[in-house]
Amino acid sequence: MATISASRGRMPGRATLCLGLFGLGILVVAAMAVHAQEGVPASPSAPSALPVIGSSHLPRDLSPWSMFLTADIVVQAVIVGLAFASVVTWTVWLAKSIELYLARQKLTHGLAAISSERSLADAFARVGNRGLLPAFIREALLELRLSSDIADKVGIKERVASRLARLEVGAGRDMNRGTGLLATIGATAPFVGLFGTVWGIMNSFVGISKAQTTNLAIVAPGIAEALLATAVGLFAAIPAVIIYNQFARAIGAYRIASGDASAEVLRLVSRDLDKGERHLPMPRAAE
Repeated sequence: MATISASRGRMPGRATLCLGLFGLGILVVAAMAVHAQEGVPASPSAPSALPVIGSSHLPRDLSPWSMFLTADIVVQAVIVGLAFASVVTWTVWLAKSIELYLARQKLTHGLAAISSERSLADAFARVGNRGLLPAFIREALLELRLSSDIADKVGIKERVASRLARLEVGAGRDMNRGTGLLATIGATAPFVGLFGTVWGIMNSFVGISKAQTTNLAIVAPGIAEALLATAVGLFAAIPAVIIYNQFARAIGAYRIASGDASAEVLRLVSRDLDKGERHLPMPRAAE
């Protein structure tokens, strides 16, 4: 009985110890939970949510026109210059295309008209008074008149060929007028756009330095302006290069046609010389 009583006397002490340890564990867990909650960021829906960084500095409209208006004066000057170069490119394309088309059409029709003629006088009457082919015939007639007292037919043909060659070179040079501007625009426009790009990026870094922050809102406008200058430079350069190559091929074909016209006039000169016709008056051109 004494033993049972002693064991019953120790029971409350063990229970108290267990309850104390259990309470201490609850306190530790609670402390850990409070510490964890202090490190968790607030919910985005909470009133204390962080604001959007730099949202007040970003432009509302990021269209090309808005970026142009807010760009630096140097970037604006670059964009305006490149836009003007693009206008010049398309103006030269339109004017030169019409000029080439009309010149080739007149030369082709003139060659078809004189292919069956037997003398320079008849050929001149058929082709009219304006264009490259009538100019060839006039130069040949002029040389025949100037050489009317010379018996050497070979020398006359050589002088006529020399006059026609100079006319042919001059016609090719006149037709090339304006295409050099396309080559210049195609070669320099990308570098002008690159200059605007470098200037815009440099302004972005200056903005970072002044604001003492790496916020994207400080960098974005300058980069957008820089990329706009690059895009306008490519827009001006690519068509200029394509149009220049197109004109190079078309002018080459025109030179071939002018060479055919010169050869046809030389054949008529040779025919007139063989027939003994040297005192040829300048005929009246057909209206």
